[in-house]
Amino acid sequence: MPLSSLKEKLANKNYSVAFGEVVKINATIVTAKGLHVSISDMVKIISETTQQETIGMVTEIDADTFFITPFSFVEGFRSGDKVFLDATGLNIPVGPSLLGRVVDPFMRPIDGKGTLNDMKLAPIIKAPIAAMKRGMIDEVFSVGVKSLDGLLTCGKGQKLGIFAGSGVGKSTLMGMIIRGADAPIKVVALIGERGREVPEFIEKNLGGDLTNTVIVVATSDDSPLMRKYGAFAAMSVAEFFKDQGKDVLFIMDSVTRFAMAQREIGLALGEPPTSKGYPPSSLTLLPQLMERAGKEEGKGSITAFFTVLIEGDDMSDPIADQSRSILDGHIVLSREMTDFGIYPPVHILNSASRVMNDIITPEHLQAVMKFRRLYTLLKENETLIRIGAYTKGSDAELDEAIDKKEAMESFITQKADEKVEFSQTREELVTLMNS
Repeated sequence: MPLSSLKEKLANKNYSVAFGEVVKINATIVTAKGLHVSISDMVKIISETTQQETIGMVTEIDADTFFITPFSFVEGFRSGDKVFLDATGLNIPVGPSLLGRVVDPFMRPIDGKGTLNDMKLAPIIKAPIAAMKRGMIDEVFSVGVKSLDGLLTCGKGQKLGIFAGSGVGKSTLMGMIIRGADAPIKVVALIGERGREVPEFIEKNLGGDLTNTVIVVATSDDSPLMRKYGAFAAMSVAEFFKDQGKDVLFIMDSVTRFAMAQREIGLALGEPPTSKGYPPSSLTLLPQLMERAGKEEGKGSITAFFTVLIEGDDMSDPIADQSRSILDGHIVLSREMTDFGIYPPVHILNSASRVMNDIITPEHLQAVMKFRRLYTLLKENETLIRIGAYTKGSDAELDEAIDKKEAMESFITQKADEKVEFSQTREELVTLMNS
């Protein structure tokens, strides 16, 4: 074995005999003493009776004791079990061999395709891109979905939220974006979702094709800490490829489950609950994750889509509210449009892309503004039109909206397996509005 490889292996192991011991355990927190630790240190707990092991993080320190939030469940452990400091810290292995694989937040394969090779350690927690090192968002990022490319154009390095209630079509739209996006690398974080949905998402929404795609999974039955750091781990994978100069698509489903994981951790540590029971740390955690996406000068970019589950279709939900204030745009999915059979059910009038005006041509922008104006007129006068109370000729602009209603609805409707090039979408929109 080469000396450099041996040194690297030794550097990643902790051969210290120093250890602490568990003094108290409850469902979510392990209390221990006997080690000199810092906040966010990683520790390993080993059961003396079963030799079972689990990894945890130091989340609170008292005078003589420290509190560990475990990454797995604590069944089988008891008072007196040994606690060792983990020398690798809060790092994960990353590398090109992750492409095409499904892994857990520690980058352990869960797809049965063997081990990963040529990996190097990268920190899970990193500072976001410095404000003055961020590149200007001046290029279109095509996702192959007409309603988004045409009316809510996304820029390379932009952060957008997909806001929707349950069963409205988030997963289907995610699959369309992943398949149609113009990006050489795609990183998907499935956080806190049902385990059943993972193979379904891969087969139904992605067609089983994981080319140039990494899927990081932390299901709802994983511990809150695993769900929380699953999102940060996936972002670290995206940053690895961004630092190589690649343009990365990052999709996370969902921010709400991520915030709920932090809510469980925060409440267990005694944080005061605020709106809907979320402690302050749940809200401060969102920008720490979301601001890591973007375009960096001299490197690549991370264009991010974060799904936000709107409970009861309430857009004033604290997580939705906080997310909208951080992100560079929001895509709202409408249950009403789903009922009318319009897919993807993107509510154009309630959605916005904050960089669109800077990256599209004046002709394209003019067509977008006219589309929104005509669509607004249709919505405002929908009842009058349906009951026959509107007389044609009373309003020339509303007449035009009525004449183009079918064509406009056809424009924003698209099959799940269909991909449309950006140039074709733009041309179709401009032609529709000028006809």
